[in-house]
Amino acid sequence: MLQLHIKNETSKLKAVVLGTAKSNGPDPKAEECYDPKSRQHVIEGTYPKEDDMMLEMEALAAVFNKYDVTVFRPKVIQNYNQIFSRDIAFVIDDKLIKANILPHREQEYLAIQHVTNQINPKNIIELPKECHIEGGDVVPCNDYIFVGTYSEKDYPNYITARTNKSAVLVLQQFFPHKKVKSFELRKHNTDPKENALHLDCCFQPIGKNKAILHKNGFLIEDEYIWLVQYFGKENIFEITKQEMYDMNSNIFSISEEVVISEKNFTRLNSWLRNQGFIVEEVPYSEIAKQEGLLRCSTLPLARE
Repeated sequence: MLQLHIKNETSKLKAVVLGTAKSNGPDPKAEECYDPKSRQHVIEGTYPKEDDMMLEMEALAAVFNKYDVTVFRPKVIQNYNQIFSRDIAFVIDDKLIKANILPHREQEYLAIQHVTNQINPKNIIELPKECHIEGGDVVPCNDYIFVGTYSEKDYPNYITARTNKSAVLVLQQFFPHKKVKSFELRKHNTDPKENALHLDCCFQPIGKNKAILHKNGFLIEDEYIWLVQYFGKENIFEITKQEMYDMNSNIFSISEEVVISEKNFTRLNSWLRNQGFIVEEVPYSEIAKQEGLLRCSTLPLARE
């Protein structure tokens, strides 16, 4: 059996599901895109090519290999985007929660059945239908579970609003011993610089007590201030609107000392090294065109 164990984002990684760019399918039409950044690249004719994305994902797989991480890959579905495994499920403690995602993405979860079959069925949680949630909005942080949400009345109008209040309330019921804290995110269907698709697009804990943050991703300033006070101003790397657009907060931790980052994130990477981190740089700028980066394409199953 596969033993799940996730308390936070930064303990030493032991097992992960990494998405795949194989047989990614034809470029979508602008009106078929789930997010404003993909839409922008479709319109501009710069949507990423399958071969380029496969190379980027193999570079990431090579880093996992270097650090002896067990890597699972989804079963390849022909002509289908399976890059972002974080969307389809997430692990908290010893439980795997199946995400309630956009209905036409259900196949992505079925493609990791060879992994979920190794988990004790008692440890797999399926949420009620009215709970909308994706893994990119859920950031476990020891005693806390941080959740990005959008609870305004116009929620149905936003294809970029992926996690609702019902899901936040149900998570609290499943994990009564944790503090579930939600954050209202800024949503925009057409302007990628004004849209925080998930919480991990504007926030991520790193190391023992540090975090990457983007103030404008949060709708309510007091919620952003709470995070600044929780981590301490001196421990925070505040990213610009352009850096959020480039996905600087969506790096991925192998441990408290080692992070994987995109090679073009020069300002972030030099700050990380100055803070004592080992930074494993990979090319990931093509995948970033779909408004997702390293954290989005990984589903951690076990950390120490």
